[in-house]
Amino acid sequence: MPIRVLLATVLLLAAALAAGCAHAGRRSDRLQAAQYAWSAAIRWGDFEGAWNLVDPKHRQAHPLTPLELERYRQVQISAYRELGAHAPDKFTAVREIEIGVINRHTLAERTLRYRERWRWDPEAGSWWIEGGLPDLWAGE
Repeated sequence: MPIRVLLATVLLLAAALAAGCAHAGRRSDRLQAAQYAWSAAIRWGDFEGAWNLVDPKHRQAHPLTPLELERYRQVQISAYRELGAHAPDKFTAVREIEIGVINRHTLAERTLRYRERWRWDPEAGSWWIEGGLPDLWAGE
């Protein structure tokens, strides 16, 4: 095999590998940005803003009612901590979260844990959280 053909093959493979790494890097950066936006919205009580990061399929199947939104307005978030994270595959990410919740009427504070599950949507080029807003009442 002539050296030029070998060199051209190596360069093409290197370019393809670099493009793949850059794409994975962009996906990773977008996950980090989406998770930051989500956690900031939850921390500041912007549940309508957080709702925009919920998977559109979930939003369509389970629309947020005015009563549910009013229920979220009755709490204040006092803490939001990531306890751990992992990625089962390149299209899914999972975070374990601990949230401090204060009832605005009784000023009673409690802590709860929940799991965020994120899904990469290659068509939209976005990460979406699956399952909707966190259940801050956990069966209450």
